[in-house]
Amino acid sequence: MKHVDKGRNHIKGILTRGQVYLDGHQETRYNARVSPGQIVEILKTAPVKPQISGVEVLYEDNDLIVINKQAGLLTMASKPQDKQQTAYREVMAYVKQSDPKNRIYIVHRLDRDTSGVMLFAKNEETKHLLQDRWKEVVTERTYIALVQGKVKTDRGTIESWLKETKTHLMYVSSSSYQAKKAILHYQVIDATAKYTLLKINLETGRKNQIRVQLSSIGHPVVGDKKYGAKANPIGRLGLHAAVLSFKHPVKHVVMTFEAAPPKSFNLN
Repeated sequence: MKHVDKGRNHIKGILTRGQVYLDGHQETRYNARVSPGQIVEILKTAPVKPQISGVEVLYEDNDLIVINKQAGLLTMASKPQDKQQTAYREVMAYVKQSDPKNRIYIVHRLDRDTSGVMLFAKNEETKHLLQDRWKEVVTERTYIALVQGKVKTDRGTIESWLKETKTHLMYVSSSSYQAKKAILHYQVIDATAKYTLLKINLETGRKNQIRVQLSSIGHPVVGDKKYGAKANPIGRLGLHAAVLSFKHPVKHVVMTFEAAPPKSFNLN
């Protein structure tokens, strides 16, 4: 066999594309240890990724996976016996394609009708590293919201105390007693007489926070009947997780992932 020196970049490339298998399992680590007797296979072309519904994979490594979730898809079922489609089940099936032993772990959630960037861990250690230091690890969480009415100020901050009713409805409380502090910053992107497109940056991550706080200032997210919306011009909830930046818990580098909002959000 003729020896061809492809170089370090070529080797890293075929690893990144998933073309290397060690004892039948896909190997993407450039520093993986190979013991005598193990079988190394190199595919001529990159394997075709399995199709998953309602989810687009934006990034994947040995520790985590980042996706763009479609609106209408639950993050995870509330009961184990619930068989409906969820982002968790779709991504779990996806990672098991390369190795049946693979698993994913919930790190954070998006509401069913919110689309956009979300993150899963691929092992328990990474899950705890992310969850236990979430405020330190996450450097940016940006949402795009289409709301009712014309927001008068170009930018502002909403700071509230949030509580939850027995029927799981969040509301703004005048008292801090048994309440959670919620802070968000908004900036107007575009506006008409009837609607405003906002850029939202979260300082806290409370349940339904954006929806409740925007409704509290008289500008509910379109399509959000639960929190007072009267209009639904786009046929879905007008909320999209556009940017997630975080420090990788293992690689220790800041990574940024973006998912463009649906064209239906545009006011022009």
